[in-house]
Amino acid sequence: LTADDALAAEDARYAAQVGEDFIALEQLLADDLIYIHSSSLVDSKRSYIDSLQNRTVTYLSMKRSDTRVRTLGCVAIITGLGNFDVRLNGKELSVEVRFHSLWAQRDGRLQFVSWQATRTPPK
Repeated sequence: LTADDALAAEDARYAAQVGEDFIALEQLLADDLIYIHSSSLVDSKRSYIDSLQNRTVTYLSMKRSDTRVRTLGCVAIITGLGNFDVRLNGKELSVEVRFHSLWAQRDGRLQFVSWQATRTPPK
């Protein structure tokens, strides 16, 4: 598992979320995913995909910067700054977060296993 592998997987996840590619998300997200939003809401794989499918949450754009990747055997930890434009319950928001994104090599492929985000303070 390399840093480039992890970043490519993260890019694929961002593209699937913005593009509403639920087939790709089913493959990328681990069945035991824990997704902790910056609001402190916690989603599983199923509840997260459901929120995207029913359009409770719609990702309009996702960008990251200040990215660092650490690989620990079959696990990659990506940390960075995320700037996401989202529609939440019909209201458009621009959100900036500091995040951890964890990927694990399982059964010959990378799976997204965990996310935790904290909103940055207003500028």
